[in-house]
Amino acid sequence: MHEPAGPRRPRDAQSETGAPRVVRPGGPTAAARRTTEEADAMLHRRTVGDVMTEEVVTLRLDTPFHEIAALLDANDIAAAPVVDDDGSPLGVVSASDVLRHETGMPDPQGREGNDERAWGKARARTAGALMSSPVFTARADWTIPRAARELRRRHVKQLPVVGDDGLLTGIVSRSDLLETFVRSDAEIRSEVEQHVLGRILGLDEGTVAVEVRDGAVSLRGHVPEPRLVPVVVGLCQGVDGVVAVDADLAAPRAG
Repeated sequence: MHEPAGPRRPRDAQSETGAPRVVRPGGPTAAARRTTEEADAMLHRRTVGDVMTEEVVTLRLDTPFHEIAALLDANDIAAAPVVDDDGSPLGVVSASDVLRHETGMPDPQGREGNDERAWGKARARTAGALMSSPVFTARADWTIPRAARELRRRHVKQLPVVGDDGLLTGIVSRSDLLETFVRSDAEIRSEVEQHVLGRILGLDEGTVAVEVRDGAVSLRGHVPEPRLVPVVVGLCQGVDGVVAVDADLAAPRAG
């Protein structure tokens, strides 16, 4: 049930997921009648759950080395999580770990020659001895930027995704996240016109002309109120794949 119209307490400029929130401008415009929650819901920011791989090749602690190498090769994957009997991630075995084992070196370039743990992984015979642990995980409701920051902070190329129960539900990689931002200009323009300007803000078709080139959005036209201009810009900046927004929007001055 929607809340009745009336005064509202100011909200933060961004939601917890990082999506821009709509500020309710005064007056009888369609945008002013939208609640913040409605606008956030309609401007769907893709999450880890939208891009992750759900069918995950997993290993057990006692999976032998030759089977690990065969699974990674057969499935053309760079890493596989090691899980316990319940399905909770314990660690990750990567192609780099396999390469260390194959070369008999802790590091193919010999940069970790004095690391006893690295030497132990080079001699490992099972996934439990070969894996990197502790394992860093993601959640399906994380935003794409949050997952990307975590990958960078942890210096890893993929993150197992777990549910509230701690059990594995998928895996997300750098390439999965990058695909979110590799969208055609036509796709971006369609989302801006149909979802941002149409569904969320309720502007009539043709009120604002939209052009997109290499992810940069140009807006030309007019809006009902001056306070709506930063709202339009903020929402467009929140569209996946948008790299910049240039707005030339006119609005009538208050009488």
